[in-house]
Amino acid sequence: MVKIQYKRIYQDVLEEDGIRILVDRLWPRGISKEKAKLDHWIKEVAPSNELRKWYHHDVSKFSEFQMKYKQELSQGTQFEALEKLKSIIYSSRENVTLLYGAKDEKYNQAVILKQILKDSK
Repeated sequence: MVKIQYKRIYQDVLEEDGIRILVDRLWPRGISKEKAKLDHWIKEVAPSNELRKWYHHDVSKFSEFQMKYKQELSQGTQFEALEKLKSIIYSSRENVTLLYGAKDEKYNQAVILKQILKDSK
C-alpha cells in the first residue's frame, strides 16, 4: 500500500520519500532544483495567490483557510491539478511525499491535501 506523507522541502531527501511532489505555487527560497530532487512540481494544486496572501500562515485562520482551499480544489485548474496528483499517487507503488516550503509543519496546505487524498481512496 502506498504511504502518503508530507514534509518541508528543506528536510533531507530520504529513500523512503519515494515520489517527491512539490505542492507550492512558488519555488521555495534557497533550494536548488538539484537539491530538491523533485519528481513533480504541481503548482496549480496549491492555494491561489489571493488565498495564500489572505491566510499568511495565521494559525487562527486555519479552519477557514482549510474550507476555502477545499472549495478552490473543487473547480477549475486546481481541480484538474488535484486529479493529476491523485493519478500520480494511485498509479504508484512507491511512497509519495508532498513537499512544501512553509515553516509550520502542522498548519499548511500539504496537511489538507494529505487528508483529501486519504479520504478519496
